[in-house]
Amino acid sequence: MSVTALRRAARESFGGLPSAFWWLFTSTLVNRLGGFVATFLALYLTVDRGYSPAYAGLVAAVYGLGGVVSSIGAGVMTDRLGRRPTLLASQLGTSASVAVLGFVEHPVAIAVVAGLVGMASNASRPAVQAMMADIVAPEDRIRAFALNYWAINLGFALSATAAGLIAEHGYLLLFLGEATLTAVCALLVFARLPESRPEPGAAVRTAGTDTTASDTTTSGSTASAAPEAAPAPEAAPSVSLWTVLRDGRFMAVVGLNFLVATIFLQAYVTLPVAMSRDGLSSSDYGLAIAGNGVLIILLQIPVTRLIEHRDPARLLVLSSLLAGYGFGLTAFAGSTALYALTILVWTLGEIINSPTQMGLVVRLSPVHGRGRYQGMYTLSWSVAAVTAPLAGGVVLDRFGPDLLWSLTAAVGTVAAAGYWLLLRRPATPRPQGSENTGGPRDVPVLPTASAHKDPAETSIP
Repeated sequence: MSVTALRRAARESFGGLPSAFWWLFTSTLVNRLGGFVATFLALYLTVDRGYSPAYAGLVAAVYGLGGVVSSIGAGVMTDRLGRRPTLLASQLGTSASVAVLGFVEHPVAIAVVAGLVGMASNASRPAVQAMMADIVAPEDRIRAFALNYWAINLGFALSATAAGLIAEHGYLLLFLGEATLTAVCALLVFARLPESRPEPGAAVRTAGTDTTASDTTTSGSTASAAPEAAPAPEAAPSVSLWTVLRDGRFMAVVGLNFLVATIFLQAYVTLPVAMSRDGLSSSDYGLAIAGNGVLIILLQIPVTRLIEHRDPARLLVLSSLLAGYGFGLTAFAGSTALYALTILVWTLGEIINSPTQMGLVVRLSPVHGRGRYQGMYTLSWSVAAVTAPLAGGVVLDRFGPDLLWSLTAAVGTVAAAGYWLLLRRPATPRPQGSENTGGPRDVPVLPTASAHKDPAETSIP
C-alpha cells in the first residue's frame, strides 16, 4: 500500500472519535495490561499454595458467580448513580480486593475474596459500554466497540506474557501489580472522563409536536399577541429491570448471545483438555491459543472497516456459524497445526461478533436505560462463564470430544437461525425515550448496507 493509502486507512480506522473515547480506550488498555490474576489464579492456587485442582475450580466458579451478581447491580448503578461513579467504584474495589487476595491464606477467605474480585472487576462492563454509547456518534459505534475490544486483547496478550515472567519472582507481585494498574485506571477516570449519563429527568417531545419559539404563536396573530400554550414535553419514561425483562426482542438477543458465549468459552477449559488427550502438551495449547490473540490484534481493525456498515443480522448469522463450525472442526484435529487452524476459523467469528453484538445491544436500548440493558447483556456472558465449562466438561468426560464438538456446531446453527428469524424484520415501532428519539416513531433497528445510519441519529446523545 502507498503512504497515502495507509494514511487514509488510519484516518478511517482511528479518526473522528471524541477525546473522551480515547481516554476510555486508554483506561481499558491499562486495565487489561494489569489483568494478571484471573489468568494465573488456578496456577497460583495449585502450584504456589498447594491446593487441589478441584478447589481451584471451586474458586474459579465463585469468581464467576461474583460477576453474575454484579452484572445486574452494576447496570442499575450505571443508570442511577452514573457511568463515572460506577467505573470508579468498580476499579477501586478491584484494586483493593486483588491486593487483599494476594495476602489471604485460609481456603474460605480465598474463595470469598475471589468472589469479591469477580464482582468488582465485572461491575465496570455495563458502565464502560454505556459510556461509550453516550459519547460516540451512532455511525461510529461499531468502530469504537471494535477498537475497545482490540485494546482488551492487546492488553491481555501483553499481560499474559509479562505475568509469566513476573510469577517467577513470586505470585504476590502479580496481585500487587494488578492492584496498582487498576488504581491508575481509576485515576484516569477521575481526572479525564466526564459523566456522560443523560439527565434522568430529561424531557422528550411528543410525536408530531415542536416546541420551538417560531411555532409558539397562532397563525395570523400579531407579534404582540399572547402565544398559544405549546404541548408540554413528556418526561422520558422510567426504565426498570422489569422493563428490560419484558422487552422480548432484547431478551431474545441476550439468550442468543448466551448460546454463542457458551461456544467461545470452550476454548479455555475443554479445548486444552481435548488437546492433552491427543498427546499434546500445555505449551502446544499455549502456542495454538496464542493465535487467537494475535489474529484479533492484526485483523480486528481492518475487518471492522469492512463490516461496520453492513447488515448486523447477516453478520451475526455468519459469526455464529463460524464459531459453531470452527469448534466443530476440532473433532478432526490431532496436531498443533490443525488445532491452530480451527482456532483461526472461530476467531474470525469472534472478530465479527463482538462489535456487531455490542452495537446491536445499544440500538435496542433506551437512552435512559442503557446501564440496565448493558447489565443484562453482561449477565449472559457471566452466566455462560459459569455454565459453559461445567456443561462442556460433563459432555467431554461422559461422551467424548466428538459429541462435544458436534454439539458446538449444532448450538452455532441454532444461534444463527435464531438471529436470522429475530432480526429479519426491517423496522419496529420504538417507545418514547428510546435510542435518540424525540418521541414514538418507526426506527430501523438494524441498518442495511445502503443505509447504515438512522437519519434521526445525527448527534451525540
